[in-house]
Amino acid sequence: MQISIHAPSQYICDNCEQILPDWKQEGLFWVVIVLQRSQYHLVASTKEIESEKQRLREKFMRFGIDLAFDLRDRGYLTDLIDPRTGYPLLSRPGAMPHNDTAVVKALLGYPIIKNKCCMLVHPIWGTAVYPSILISAAPPTLIEFVTKEIAYKHGWEKQIEV
Repeated sequence: MQISIHAPSQYICDNCEQILPDWKQEGLFWVVIVLQRSQYHLVASTKEIESEKQRLREKFMRFGIDLAFDLRDRGYLTDLIDPRTGYPLLSRPGAMPHNDTAVVKALLGYPIIKNKCCMLVHPIWGTAVYPSILISAAPPTLIEFVTKEIAYKHGWEKQIEV
């Protein structure tokens, strides 16, 4: 698992009100990219690959919900984006879905392959990568601290790169 924290991409800045209409706050927010290594290259649509995508989505949701609520309990606006729909889970959805793949491409520079849907190409894992996004107004140092705490609670401390 690879996690990184970034200032928002131009796409998010330009479309924030369309993606997260309730986030009419002053100040900066941060994008947390969560990349999980898949057991399969995610280029085809087979029963095994769809099952793997669902497993990775659920893993992110458990982790993301814990992280989001911890940061919210500390007073910071935070939400995670459902990787399947592109809409936030904890905020009112906007008129436009979030595009995880486009944001990862913009912030990490990873190439994408356009097939039925766009797929990332990780420099080490290739297309065996499942991207997910969390957005928070918490400072990056706090996001990193809480991320490591939550990863430890999930038993991922040895798998995680922050």
